[in-house]
Amino acid sequence: MKRSDAREILMQLLFQMSIHDDFSESMKDKFMENHKLENQKEYFISVFNQIILHINEIDDVLNRSLSKWKLDRISKVELAVLRLAAAEILYIETIPVSVAINEAVDLAKKFGGNESGKFVNGVLGKLVREDEK
Repeated sequence: MKRSDAREILMQLLFQMSIHDDFSESMKDKFMENHKLENQKEYFISVFNQIILHINEIDDVLNRSLSKWKLDRISKVELAVLRLAAAEILYIETIPVSVAINEAVDLAKKFGGNESGKFVNGVLGKLVREDEK
């Protein structure tokens, strides 16, 4: 399994958790039972744990990176993609920022609306610029 496949599965889990407003370990475990992560299990769990541990901080950073939007107004798909990418950018030092952004844009294009890729790219670009200050 490629890392991009694991990202897609993790984004789907975050989407499902957001829909149900349930970010519990048991929900993650049930989801993982249905998805074979093979050699990407460590990555999946590591990023998931960072998201859960820092979800309030991630959401605050994303809110500051949104222009004229709030997190509760964006689609659940875009929210899941942005949380995943923000966690990689802010807390996973082994993943280059450009990779996190490119993968997020690809996920947004695949699962979001027509403008989702551009939207995600813009938000993450602003997040990175603000984080570098």
